[in-house]
Amino acid sequence: MRTQRTIIGSASAALAAALVLAGCSTSSDEADLENAGHGESGETAAEDAEELDAPAPRLVTTYDGGIMTLDAQTLEVIDDTKLEGFNRVNPVGDSRHVMVSVAEGFRLFDAGTWSEQHGDHAHSYASAPALTDTVFETDTPGHVVRHGGSTVLFGDGDGKIQTFDTESFAGGAPDPQVSQAEEPHHGVAVKLEDGSILHTIGTEEERSGAKVVDAEGKEIARSEDCPGVHGEAAAEGEAIALGCEDGILLYTDGKFSKVDAEDDYGRIGNQAGSDESPVVLGDYKVDEDAELERPSRISLTDTAAGTMQLVDLGSSYSFRSLGRGPDGEALVLGTDGTLKVIDPDSGDIDEEYPVIDEWEEPVDWQQARPTLFVQGEKAYVSDPDKSELHIVDLGTGRVEKTAELPHPTDEVTGVTG
Repeated sequence: MRTQRTIIGSASAALAAALVLAGCSTSSDEADLENAGHGESGETAAEDAEELDAPAPRLVTTYDGGIMTLDAQTLEVIDDTKLEGFNRVNPVGDSRHVMVSVAEGFRLFDAGTWSEQHGDHAHSYASAPALTDTVFETDTPGHVVRHGGSTVLFGDGDGKIQTFDTESFAGGAPDPQVSQAEEPHHGVAVKLEDGSILHTIGTEEERSGAKVVDAEGKEIARSEDCPGVHGEAAAEGEAIALGCEDGILLYTDGKFSKVDAEDDYGRIGNQAGSDESPVVLGDYKVDEDAELERPSRISLTDTAAGTMQLVDLGSSYSFRSLGRGPDGEALVLGTDGTLKVIDPDSGDIDEEYPVIDEWEEPVDWQQARPTLFVQGEKAYVSDPDKSELHIVDLGTGRVEKTAELPHPTDEVTGVTG
């Protein structure tokens, strides 16, 4: 089944439909295609590429009305792509492409930097970023998951699961393998290394757990012991963790197990995993009735031992505050303006690096707030109130670069080039 399509026309054909979803979902209008070069395919962009001496990592940031592409080392603005509405971005995982959630589905953005192997030598290239015409259609685009060489897209409005070999995006427009969740819901899916697919179970009104199907679509495992299931993270040894309203649901060694929260309502909805650690970093909320809870504790779930510990940070944080360092260290950007480095095994806060001023999480989840993004040994911290972006060296804790940008950033992601 081929679900990819090409957008025909220019700005006059732009979509006006807006998507409004709860939690971490997507709302966006279609792009203004009159931007020069932003209708290119990856193949066309490659024709104008410049060969570089080394890989050139880039950041892709959103703001109200567009997408900025930055040099990840200098924070220089390389490109400003106009795209009206509230935009969400997720890396494909191939070191070059990013998915942009739009009204029709997931639209492919070429960040314009990549490397190729030629014989014994790797060659790096750079071209102008391009919002391509390739859209992988779905109703209400949700999560994008990269794991084990695969990229999976989940459509909340139709339950469509689109699976790709991550490296197939080198050609710009691969065909997905398409499967379906049992019913549409705000969910997530991940392809495991044995070819099976784990995806959440739920409806528009209620989410209850997850199941795993093999490459032929046969169910091999199921658990409905995860009320309000939300988000996923992969830990060392391909342990998959899913957040619940009363703890964590784990999938390890072909079966599900549950790690209970210490509170009757102990919601974990956002997580960050690392291949370097069996421990998953998660948020932790206990007020079921709060319009916006400002938690000060995080959860550390050991997927090997099946245990959870809570760590009080001394400040609150938001759903865009969690990250992992190159050695698996847990990173949290607190509302006190510090980047906290936490030992995932002991729960000790090893370092607190001052980066920005104190801030408060806005009630509207779509409103910009300071955001943490980690790429390699660098942490990127945004400060939308000042339209600033900072680079923090995780080895020293030093803020090694600060740039004032033309727009206050909302989401921040990147490609390695």
